[in-house]
Order: sequence, then structure tokens, then C-alpha cells
Amino acid sequence: MPREHAVKALRELFAIGERIRPALQISEIRTIAADDLWLSPFNGRDTVGIHFTWVRDVATVMPVLELVEETLAPFDPRPHWGKLFTRFPECPERFRSLVHRLDPAGKFGNAFTRVLLGE
Repeated sequence: MPREHAVKALRELFAIGERIRPALQISEIRTIAADDLWLSPFNGRDTVGIHFTWVRDVATVMPVLELVEETLAPFDPRPHWGKLFTRFPECPERFRSLVHRLDPAGKFGNAFTRVLLGE
């Protein structure tokens, strides 16, 4: 999320900490400088990343993940593409066009990319 929201967002997460704890192994907070990479979660803004390593129990993790995403939603979060998330951001049109140009038959697609691309 944008760095300026970090303190408020962390307070909100601490408020639901007892509900997060059963699904959590460890969490990490990092600050990341803005970049100009168009698929980067840090594109155009200095960012605070709050990373969660979850227990291996989907039934425990998914409701907590949804709660965390709901709690952080007002702070304009962006997911890390290689991590677990349920709220899909708006797919950049530039990426959608690139996928359709390079893989018009969808041979390299899967359920994740279809959801991401809105197909």
C-alpha cells in the first residue's frame, strides 16, 4: 500500500490480530521505493509491503486472508503476483493486450490468468 497509509493499516491489522493468529506462521513488513515497472506492485509509489506466511491449512487460511484483504482495502493495497490473494486488481490494459498478441489461443493461460484478464 502507499507508504503514507502504513501506520493506519498496521493499527487495523493489530485490531484483528487474534483472528489472524491461527492462520499465520510469520509476518514481515518492508518498505520499497517506487519504480516504473508497469506490472510492479510498487509502480509509481513508495510502498509498504506487509507479507504473510500462512499455515498449510486452506480452510483456516482463506477466511483470514479475506478478512485481511477487507481490512486493508481502504488503503489501496496491491497484491504481490506470486503470493496468495483473492481480490484481483484491475488488469492493466497494456498487459491484457500483450497476452492477447503473444498468446492469442490462450495456450499458456490458466484459471488464474483468465480471472486476472477478466475472461
